[in-house]
Amino acid sequence: MEMASNNGSLCLNDDSPSSGCVGLDQSGKAEQPLLKSKSSASESQPAACVVSESLNAMEKKYGAFVRKDAYGIMGRGELPTVEKVLLGIAVVTLVPIRLAVGIFILVLYYVICRFCTLFLAPNRNDEQEDYAHMTGWRRDVVVRCGRFLSRAMLFNFGFYWIEETRLYLSEDEHSEQTDEFKRAGVIVSNHVSYLDILYHMSSSFPSFVAKRSVAKLPLVGIISKCLGCVFVQRESKASDFMGVSGVVTKRIQEAHQNNQAPMMLLFPEGTTTNGDYLLPFKTGAFLAKVPVLPVILRYPYQRFSPAWDSISGLRHVFLLLCQFINYIEVTRLPVYYPSDQEREDPKLYASNVRKLMASEGNLILSDVGLPEKRIYHAALNGNGLPRVLHEKDD
Repeated sequence: MEMASNNGSLCLNDDSPSSGCVGLDQSGKAEQPLLKSKSSASESQPAACVVSESLNAMEKKYGAFVRKDAYGIMGRGELPTVEKVLLGIAVVTLVPIRLAVGIFILVLYYVICRFCTLFLAPNRNDEQEDYAHMTGWRRDVVVRCGRFLSRAMLFNFGFYWIEETRLYLSEDEHSEQTDEFKRAGVIVSNHVSYLDILYHMSSSFPSFVAKRSVAKLPLVGIISKCLGCVFVQRESKASDFMGVSGVVTKRIQEAHQNNQAPMMLLFPEGTTTNGDYLLPFKTGAFLAKVPVLPVILRYPYQRFSPAWDSISGLRHVFLLLCQFINYIEVTRLPVYYPSDQEREDPKLYASNVRKLMASEGNLILSDVGLPEKRIYHAALNGNGLPRVLHEKDD
């Protein structure tokens, strides 16, 4: 499948009858969104056919971001009567309770983190500010309460049970590793939803990379600093990214060498998918040349998919709260020990770990990424194509 621009049209060509074009006006905006209301869709039958064909073509190319649950693309599909009734019941009963409990848990953990950081100066280095190296009773309280309350939050969201599968190395393979090389420095996970963070917090309480704006958010800001997050600005200059990469690599090496140091959690795909695919890996988690711990997350569903792919955050949270029960399956692979060749070639290291995770998790390897996700979202909304079309993906 190819994308080509001709006379202001975005064309998706896959040599099949389902390929189509999304018209662009002179300002670069789509003439009409791919998702339309009933009234506008009924105005022109030929136009509706073109939109349908174009949407089908895009779903083939951007399959990693396509929603397949009962709520349809972007969570705006037409719902059957039974589903509407269930939503109505949930809005009156579940949503108010879960909102109240969720706010209580968040405020409670904020108070705990604020208390544990009293009279304690944060680490400040290269525009980073955190409490990653907090020790003693402060660290114990933050970690134990954080893990418990993260699991409580998942329970509040309807994840009453978490099915975990652990795969182990054979005794021969395990005995080949020296003691100083057995501890992983970083958890490498596929990225499906913001819920991934809650699971990993409840399981191992690692540090992770977050947008710099998160550090300034009410309540969440101090919590992210206690987690030891590494803050990054997505649109930063390349030199700034090199600085962040250095901080992450240093943290990973420290976690590998020191059992008391918090592990890092990285999502090498760089964005979320619908949970059925695995995108190309960035190399940031593999630059430290230390073992990694691969973890695969799946969210089985019957009505609503917890995956955060092509749906807005607010709509996703609302529909998630309306579900009576949600499911999560976790597969924890053995620690992956890089070969000499992989330690010298981060791209090879990342590629091999990705292939292993795809094989063990029954995931489809995809060659699209965040730029393509932005293009897909822009087409669904009828907005102008993002400038990522003309920019290199850092």
